[in-house]
Amino acid sequence: MRAADFPIAPLLPELRASLAVHPRLVLEAPPGAGKTTQVPLALLDEAWLGGRKIVMLEPRRVAARAAAGFMAKQLGEAPGETVGYRIRFESRISARTRVEVVTEGILTRMLQDDPMLEGVGALLFDEFHERHLAGDLGLALALDVQSGLREDLRIVVMSATLDGERLARFLDAPRLTSAGRAYAVDIAHFPARRDEALVPQTRRAIEHAVAQHPGDVLVFLPGQREIAQVDAAIAGSDALRDIEVLALHGELPVEQQARVLAPGERRRIVLSTNVAESSVTLPGVRIVIDSGLAREPRYDPNSGFARLDIVSIAQASADQRAGRAGRVAEGWTYRLWQQSQRLEPQRRPEIAQVELASLALELAAWGSDALSFVDAPPAGALGAARDLLRRLGALDGDAITPLGRRMLALGTHPRLAAMLLAPTRDEDRALACDLAALIEARDPLRSRSDALAERWRALAAFRSGHDPGGSRAGFAALDAAAKQWRRRLKVDAQSPRSIDAHRLGDLLAHAYPDRIAHQHPTQPRRYQLANGRMATLFDDSALFGEPWLVASELRYEAKDALLLRAAPVDEAALRRDFPKRFVEEDTVRWDAARRALVAQRERRFDGIVLESKPAGRVDPAQAARALTDAVRDLGLDALPWSETLQQWRARVRALREWAPDEGFPDLSDAALLDTLDTWLRPAFEGKTRLDALDAAELSNALHETVDWNLRRRIDALAPTRIVVPSGMERRIDYEVDDHDGVRPPVLAVKLQELFGLADTPRIVEGRVPLTLHLLSPGGRPLQVTQDLKGFWERTYPEVRKEMKGRYPRHPWPDDPWSATATHRAKPRGT
Repeated sequence: MRAADFPIAPLLPELRASLAVHPRLVLEAPPGAGKTTQVPLALLDEAWLGGRKIVMLEPRRVAARAAAGFMAKQLGEAPGETVGYRIRFESRISARTRVEVVTEGILTRMLQDDPMLEGVGALLFDEFHERHLAGDLGLALALDVQSGLREDLRIVVMSATLDGERLARFLDAPRLTSAGRAYAVDIAHFPARRDEALVPQTRRAIEHAVAQHPGDVLVFLPGQREIAQVDAAIAGSDALRDIEVLALHGELPVEQQARVLAPGERRRIVLSTNVAESSVTLPGVRIVIDSGLAREPRYDPNSGFARLDIVSIAQASADQRAGRAGRVAEGWTYRLWQQSQRLEPQRRPEIAQVELASLALELAAWGSDALSFVDAPPAGALGAARDLLRRLGALDGDAITPLGRRMLALGTHPRLAAMLLAPTRDEDRALACDLAALIEARDPLRSRSDALAERWRALAAFRSGHDPGGSRAGFAALDAAAKQWRRRLKVDAQSPRSIDAHRLGDLLAHAYPDRIAHQHPTQPRRYQLANGRMATLFDDSALFGEPWLVASELRYEAKDALLLRAAPVDEAALRRDFPKRFVEEDTVRWDAARRALVAQRERRFDGIVLESKPAGRVDPAQAARALTDAVRDLGLDALPWSETLQQWRARVRALREWAPDEGFPDLSDAALLDTLDTWLRPAFEGKTRLDALDAAELSNALHETVDWNLRRRIDALAPTRIVVPSGMERRIDYEVDDHDGVRPPVLAVKLQELFGLADTPRIVEGRVPLTLHLLSPGGRPLQVTQDLKGFWERTYPEVRKEMKGRYPRHPWPDDPWSATATHRAKPRGT
């Protein structure tokens, strides 16, 4: 296919012209338009490139190989000459390479190792709509490089389905859109029968589509397991006997991938993961069968990793999948879900839903987290990730340690990296490689045992030629993964054939230092974790009786976590490997049941209390800290708030909204709880009981958080009382609701005290009207209003008529405007 034949070809001159004058560009083009293979080649001779490289990020390995191979073929070359690629464990580049297609981890390493990107003139981010975490990080790092070091660097973000307008605003970049070339696609829904599983439903849909329509069939399935199941299900179908069935996913050998991507001699059915959505082109496809499912990463708190879960695809993905049927001629798409089912419009970015330890380590290595992300990482998830990295020894404060840099170079999750780097003996290093493979992979055993050692022994049995008791293919994949880790770590030793009870746990503790657990002294099925939480064993646990465990999987519950998988660990190994975490010290804690402080001398391993006995006198500084922690747990309502202080705090909180330029502090519940150590702890100095703090001391502590000049402004702008026409001072009430919403200030006053006043009183230098609660002489509300003038004109005559007979001793003049205001009744006899 010639370059001129691609739909994107007419747009290429405009694309070149834009990049000649602007360093960033957003390009939207549907699948098949040619953006992946034509844009890099179109930029090779641009003057601004100056003979330097173009690096294109391709999220998937299949697509990276395919794109580089297609471009090389267009140039009459083999991959590795002008066009090459680099993916995990595979590289086809040379000194001649000008276009380098790389996967996400490779790009991050390039940027970290050489922020100047010497020899690189342009970075292209293909299929950005997939919103992988590594892609978002790569773009953020590239923008940082461009703004601070390389103003001449070009950045092009390309996608088939994304919010191009939003992205163009974020990048401050021009936006170009290419028309695709697609034929009409007829879309029908092919829902499951009652209680029908995905595999038989897919088989029915394939048989129906093949009988009804011509062309090859592309079937989108969640993952390799479902591909294998559907392949087995259709193998015995007479209707499909003469059709070639092929699989397509990222783990296939290169030769099999190439076979799928090349035209076939027979009619074909391709069973694919979402790799075929937009990244590769399959010739001859006119029928798409879409399960509507994909495996995508989600944070799994049980394991501490992001796991691939089966989820419903977004509408944008469904549209792309359907479009695959209309690439060569009119086509047909069958969707295996109910037509009434509504899909999310766009795929959620990974950064919002996965664990962020790897991202936090990359940011620490970069030396700054002040990067521009399309979607910022959630602060809570990032903070938790940094806490974990400190436990693993990868961070010292917020700075990366030498160990952290070694962990980063391994290109895996920091937990696994810490474990792989911990052992010094070769046999232990080989065993750590086995553990990394076991933790990363799906469980190949049918057993529900919670003993991790059972999985390792099954792997050892498989290696010895014995029956492992589970999926042989699964154990073969485990063995291959462990070998790959040994090659990467340059480990020559083989894994041992047998191990003692604690050996796995001693290694695993380096990956899960927060999940080291000690048996409860009186409840043998309960364990205290190093992170302070409690966990419980299964009733039939294979680990019952072990004094120390380390958990690789937990299920967090409201009370105790459930230990799903663990290994025993030797206390002597913990003392050898983590000596600084064993401490003996005097502590002061708040006893909620006794509502008092308790002083203890404790021996601990991290958050695990190994021994505790009463201590002597309570240290004042520790007491203040413990009482402050008690308020943090109990909430601000545990403090002795006076009505006056509550009103003062409400005034300050209201003024932040009414006078935002004055610089009033944030006294919301959240802000006060976040700063307890600053404003409350000093007030607890010398106290050993929570109720020893009185209302006056609390008031002083809170008032001292506000500058004296600001305190004067509070009184001037939001006074506590106001003089009304009767000559009396009346109170103004301030209130903030549970969601920090500011309510209008209230003045409750008897109606007779406002005679002669035409307009509603105001505060904050006339900006905020009071809400008047106009009261009867008996103190009952007659009207609530912020429009006093309107009340006198429209409502007062009716109120006068009704109230005059009920309160005859109080004035009810015909003309309230000229009447004298009073807070008294008329003298008797008048």
